[in-house]
Amino acid sequence: MDSPHSEVTGAAIRAEGFGLKGPRGWAFRGVGIDAAPGSLVAVAGPSGSGRTCLLLALTGRMKPAEGRARVAGHQLPRKMAAVRRISALGHVPGVSELDPAFTVAEHLRERVMLQRRYDGSVRALLRSPARRRAESRARIDEALAAAGLDLASLPKRDHTSVRDLERLEALRLTVALALIQRPRLLAVDDTDLKLSDAERAAAWALLRSVADAGTTVLAVCSEAPAEADITVVTTEVGAKDGAPNEEGAADAFATTGSA
Repeated sequence: MDSPHSEVTGAAIRAEGFGLKGPRGWAFRGVGIDAAPGSLVAVAGPSGSGRTCLLLALTGRMKPAEGRARVAGHQLPRKMAAVRRISALGHVPGVSELDPAFTVAEHLRERVMLQRRYDGSVRALLRSPARRRAESRARIDEALAAAGLDLASLPKRDHTSVRDLERLEALRLTVALALIQRPRLLAVDDTDLKLSDAERAAAWALLRSVADAGTTVLAVCSEAPAEADITVVTTEVGAKDGAPNEEGAADAFATTGSA
């Protein structure tokens, strides 16, 4: 059985003078990126500096206002739908969040079901129910292994509710759910939020391993780690003269639809 990363080639990201504007100003602008496939890209900056908006724009979920960008050869904003198809979101508050009332197993089953429904080939749909179940189980196991989430270590194994997960465990679950889609680009927000030093190191080691396996990773953080191949810094520098500002970032984020 293929691993979650087999046949996956990470998405190259090229951007120049990239900017996004909300109802009350710029969320970010003047961003430049040149990331090779399989890179770990840290998007660092203070809260309110447009970090999340940049992550969503580069995954085809928010429409940029200026500059040029290509993700896996797809031009933004003209090919936003194509970029969405090859990218997946891990944890992004307000856009892709875990349901605290769901168990780990429920989240995993739902993701596999949606993946099979929308991306399965006709040939796959014609397979026997038993074979489809076996393939789904294998796909889940491989994604969990890649995300480093050991179900046996959880209080109630896969019946553990999301509300009972530790922060790092929840992060691993969101990465596993994203990897079930076999994306070329994985985006994760608030990577280092509320983590201890040891947990932060484990989180970056996880994302480094995903990138090393072939998937390009975009990770929002407050401080870029040594593991990152590229660091993009967003800054909140006030609202005058069209510069990025916190209100602009918040308003721009509020206008985005569900991912």
